[in-house]
Amino acid sequence: MINLKNKKMSLYFKKIKVFAVFVALTISFQSCDSFLDIVPDNVATIDNAFTLRNEAEKYLFTCYSYIPKNGDINYNIGMLSGDEVWKNNVALPNMPSTQIAIGSQAVGTVFQNAWDGNRDGAGPSNNYDIYDGIRHCNIFIEAVSNTDNVRDLDASERQRWIAEAQFLKAYYHYYLLRMYGPIPIIDKNIPIEASTEEINVFREPFDDCVTYISNLLDTSAEKLPESIQDVTNELGRITRPIALGIKAKLLTMAASPLFNGNPDYAGFTDSKGRQLISTTSDSEKWNKAADAALAAIQSAEAIGSSLYYFPQNQFNLSDTTLTKMSIRQAVTERWNQEVIWSNPNSRTGALQYYCMVPLSSEYTHTLAQKILSPPLKIAKMYYTKNGVPMNEDRTLNFGNDTDLRIGDADHRYNILEGYRTARIHFDREPRFYANLGFDGSTFYKDDSPSRSDEDTWVIRSKFNDYSGSNAGVLYNVTGYYIKKLIDRRMTNSTQNPYRTYAWPELRLADLYLLYAEALNEASGPTPEVLRYIDLVRARAGLKGVATSWSTYSVNPSKYTTKEGMREIIHHERLIEMSFEGQRFWDLRRWKKAAEELNKPIQGWNFTGIEEAEYYQIQTLELQRFVAPRDYLWPISENTLLQNPNLEQNPGW
Repeated sequence: MINLKNKKMSLYFKKIKVFAVFVALTISFQSCDSFLDIVPDNVATIDNAFTLRNEAEKYLFTCYSYIPKNGDINYNIGMLSGDEVWKNNVALPNMPSTQIAIGSQAVGTVFQNAWDGNRDGAGPSNNYDIYDGIRHCNIFIEAVSNTDNVRDLDASERQRWIAEAQFLKAYYHYYLLRMYGPIPIIDKNIPIEASTEEINVFREPFDDCVTYISNLLDTSAEKLPESIQDVTNELGRITRPIALGIKAKLLTMAASPLFNGNPDYAGFTDSKGRQLISTTSDSEKWNKAADAALAAIQSAEAIGSSLYYFPQNQFNLSDTTLTKMSIRQAVTERWNQEVIWSNPNSRTGALQYYCMVPLSSEYTHTLAQKILSPPLKIAKMYYTKNGVPMNEDRTLNFGNDTDLRIGDADHRYNILEGYRTARIHFDREPRFYANLGFDGSTFYKDDSPSRSDEDTWVIRSKFNDYSGSNAGVLYNVTGYYIKKLIDRRMTNSTQNPYRTYAWPELRLADLYLLYAEALNEASGPTPEVLRYIDLVRARAGLKGVATSWSTYSVNPSKYTTKEGMREIIHHERLIEMSFEGQRFWDLRRWKKAAEELNKPIQGWNFTGIEEAEYYQIQTLELQRFVAPRDYLWPISENTLLQNPNLEQNPGW
């Protein structure tokens, strides 16, 4: 719908009202947190929007309001559209993301349609598209660049605001590029008097899009502040490390197999005869990605960013629990030193409701709904206690998946001593116990019964247990629960049971692993590659890659080759970034989605009352991913009809 919408946007310059209302944001400081809140405003025209600093700032926050709400399962595409989390279809029916997960995407009904802005697409509501956000950024940049406008805005602040809008414009292009592949670049809004030829824009070749976005991120980074000084009023605003971090993600995506020499796109050309995705592999892209990731890391670390470690509290927690809390709170601790970019426009109250499991018979099930369920395959993805995959550990035998074992003293901080649960729940790495709950697992949080981890909460999840699935429509379908996204301060109080946090869009651990990946592809498994992976592993309570593989793996030299290290890095990334919406996109850029998203979704028999019934594996769904079609989103039929210059993605 680009042609019609470009006409509409030019009308803004004719003093036509912006939407039905002008969307603005205000910044408030709440309980040591800061959020950008969307509120209606009565500013009716562009002229009014750029007369005074206060009104111009509101327009800038309108540009911010299109950042997708990744702390909301309706809008974070990666959470439910892949295979990492399955949901209860009764409690959460008819979700577009689920239709993607089961292979029901279609050109006539495009789900999570960020291009047109419908079916949980993006923006401040379900009916705004990201191209609207780009056009608002263009309006803002043009207006504020004119020093005759907003005359009470000083030069340094003017420069910073323009840089923020430039970043948002680049980020929205990146977000669309990741979904659709080649996209139209909207560098300037098309005027109302434009010809049909000008309005019917073309998709630009993928590499040209990457260059444009990268250059725009560089331009914005030069003028953005290193950090936020006014934490009371400005937390959530864009800084230089954020811009450099998104550039690293952009260039790593561009260097990955999906977009770098992919033969599947050999016939993907437009009516001008241009190849839209190059089928020639370019190894130099990995060098650029590595340089960008290192620059982002150095920028973040220069202002004090570091991996989060949970401090010992007054209850003298065990080292086991401290490690688990470091892992969990790296995501949920507000504005902690590891989070480079938090999105305060996306709060996580509802997400925690959906994840939390009742921890006693006194728990109110509506406050701990447990309806988001990681499949068995995700539980098995985590390493053993020795830091290698389950199927590679030569010192441990896990037997059959349905084998059981009784909790012992060595596992008491993770599994209730004397409780029988699945064998695969034993001898696992700390991230397994930090991120996942299961039948018999402990769940430490601030209000644990003894205030310590010696006598903490325990999940009992057979059908009639207090954590089980007999609570009407609020049931878990796999027997696994997401602990990672729940802040440690959660209580069973009916008033504000969850301490919400701004969604972490970018963590330092993410950049460490991106850098290791890009550097390995560019130069092989150098000591620098190992160093950055091992930093993440050390926080997770694991030995380094070289020690773990050489000591415990059936393939002890795996880490010494580029191919072996690639597999290790991919696996490490899937574990470290689990439940943050990253797996969905990583599987695509690595071209592994066709393999992983055609496997069955399985879990324990959640209707089982007795042990023998419960510990049976049941298949919930057979996923369907068609390659290469499903690697890119379809463009809707309606949009193609309105603009014949747009080429549909291959296979649709």
